[in-house]
Amino acid sequence: MVTKKVVGLSEAALSRFVHRTRRALGLKGTVNVLVTSSGAMRSLNWRFRRKNQPTDVLSFSAARQAKSKSPLVGEIAISADIAAQNAARLGHSPAAEIKVLVLHAMLHLAGFDHERDNGAMAREEARFRHELRLPSALIERGQHSAKPRSAPRSRLRARRPA
Repeated sequence: MVTKKVVGLSEAALSRFVHRTRRALGLKGTVNVLVTSSGAMRSLNWRFRRKNQPTDVLSFSAARQAKSKSPLVGEIAISADIAAQNAARLGHSPAAEIKVLVLHAMLHLAGFDHERDNGAMAREEARFRHELRLPSALIERGQHSAKPRSAPRSRLRARRPA
């Protein structure tokens, strides 16, 4: 659902990208994506993380949500405002930045955690970024992240963390 418009990205295009990425990562079920304002992201970040500031992306695994029989993998919230700022700073389109954020969040939904996995998520993010033809990945931009290896051109599924 897009509550804040992003130049060059329709709801249909975002839906196709989410479907393609979900299949590439081997995630079974639905992933809901909300593209919204920084104000809404500040509220979500406060409500779920007790951080009173906007953030670029949040992911919510269905495992953390109330148990239900629906095939929901999880939900993702993205700030269109921060995505546009980052895209301008990094020299690519806001639509491409939204896709980078979706990939990052979907890796979290697949069970990766870049704060604890010794670079495993960074390597997977770089590999899928290359496969999905996206600009630099979110973890690659971080100053304290492990440097990912070059991504091979393959159609392999994501390896689930142990």
